[in-house]
Amino acid sequence: MAKNNKMNRMFKVLSLFFGIFVQIYWYKITKKPEAEWEKLWGAIGKRVRKTLFELEGLLIKIGQIISTRADLLPQAFISEIEDLTDKVPPSEWSHIQEILEMEWDSKISEKLHSIEREAIASASIGEVYKATLLNGAEVAIKVQRPHIQSIVQTDFRTLRMVIWLANYLVPLPKGFINLKVLFSELKHVIGRELDFSKEKETLLYFREKFKESDIVQIPSVYSELCTSKVLVMEWIEGIRLTDPQAIEQLPVSRKELAQRLIKVFLPQWLEPGIFHADPHQGNVLVSKDGRIILLDFGMAGEISKNDAAAFQGLIECFLAKNYTKAVECLSRLGFLLPEADTRTIEKLLAEWMSFHPSQLKEMDLFALKMELNDMIQALPIQVPTRFVFLGRSFITIEGIVINLAPDEEIIDLGKPVFIEWLKGQGNKWSFIWQVIQSQPVFKIFHSVNEFLKTPQKMEQLKETEQRRQFQFAIFENRKKQSFQLLLLGLAGSGMGVSLSNTVLIKLSLGLTFLAITGYIITSWKLRKWMKYMHEKRR
Repeated sequence: MAKNNKMNRMFKVLSLFFGIFVQIYWYKITKKPEAEWEKLWGAIGKRVRKTLFELEGLLIKIGQIISTRADLLPQAFISEIEDLTDKVPPSEWSHIQEILEMEWDSKISEKLHSIEREAIASASIGEVYKATLLNGAEVAIKVQRPHIQSIVQTDFRTLRMVIWLANYLVPLPKGFINLKVLFSELKHVIGRELDFSKEKETLLYFREKFKESDIVQIPSVYSELCTSKVLVMEWIEGIRLTDPQAIEQLPVSRKELAQRLIKVFLPQWLEPGIFHADPHQGNVLVSKDGRIILLDFGMAGEISKNDAAAFQGLIECFLAKNYTKAVECLSRLGFLLPEADTRTIEKLLAEWMSFHPSQLKEMDLFALKMELNDMIQALPIQVPTRFVFLGRSFITIEGIVINLAPDEEIIDLGKPVFIEWLKGQGNKWSFIWQVIQSQPVFKIFHSVNEFLKTPQKMEQLKETEQRRQFQFAIFENRKKQSFQLLLLGLAGSGMGVSLSNTVLIKLSLGLTFLAITGYIITSWKLRKWMKYMHEKRR
């Protein structure tokens, strides 16, 4: 098919992003009003969405990840791609049969009693088929899509080119996501997902992690039939959490089910180790007896010990309403940029956490979300690249929990679960200390200390910001002028060719060469200057 053709995929992706680059530059050059900026990003979002659906594969997953970055990208763009689904037409059965027999080095009939030739699920990396083993056990067989390795390599090669162009040609906003780090993280995660033996290891890790839990069900694995392209698991029937009628028939309430979901995922987000990075509603089901069923461990992330400790401290601070310490945890994790005013952030956290469910019901939640996104973009806050997949996991589960128990406040649902988890970790004294530190007498000492340091901090921030703005203005103006000269040179060359005017062609080519040289030199100087900026700012 055309979508699997390497040159076709590369051409479509490169032309898509080149078109976006030109549109952004044109907006900057013409200095159009803010309303046009939103329209521009809405149009870009529609074009990106159309191209991703057309090419499928790895690009769909990239779109899903980008859609979680409302802190960096315009809402008009996010709204166009936020409902991307990783569903693609299944492959021809003959191709799947060929892969199975090649991986097992035998006929299918020697391993299976029967197999349904219609895929139960079909995504960009693999397809799932229901089968029966020779001993009568029902299994789910995940098979890697034909030629997917080649497609992913092509997409990564194309993305590397796009990121290079973006770093050198596009006026990315200050504090924007580090594209190179995101690319490395994405390559690592997708690389793991392409190797089903890694997914098998992750699945076994989770079975061991939850072996003592009576609220979680994870399929067993038939290791003797598993390879790097085939994964054979126990077949488990489950109820979708979006099926309201079936949910009402369960022996547990919606509130209890929501808390069970939090109980399953909270340790994944707070403890060092592996977490499920793709817990959408097709991968998280519930059994008839109310147990949480986890499926598809292909996309997984990992949390370091230092980050886990900081996250634990952050949640303790929220529960104890110790927002001073919460700001310190956010800074430690890298969510606050160097110029952030900690007292302002502290006040905002206190205001956000003071909302009561009864107040939220009376609000326009969509408008509130838009306002929060705008506020986050305006504040010196960013989501570190290493937390992109963790954030996606959290946001997905948050959405499921809200859908399950819409009348409950998520903080109220999570607090008893967290306290129970905290007792099991032996950190209750840490939590008590956070409560003590949140008391007024401690806040007075903190406020006095911060007040004494304020004049010096303000002067340093003012000087640093003025220098940063001045440097950016110079470099951006030079790049803009070089780009304008480049367009003029290309236009002159076109006119010279059409008029057969040799002198005009030579002058235009010379101008084009000078413009390109100036652009490269300016970009190099800007890149060199950026190295001296604070690590978090870069």
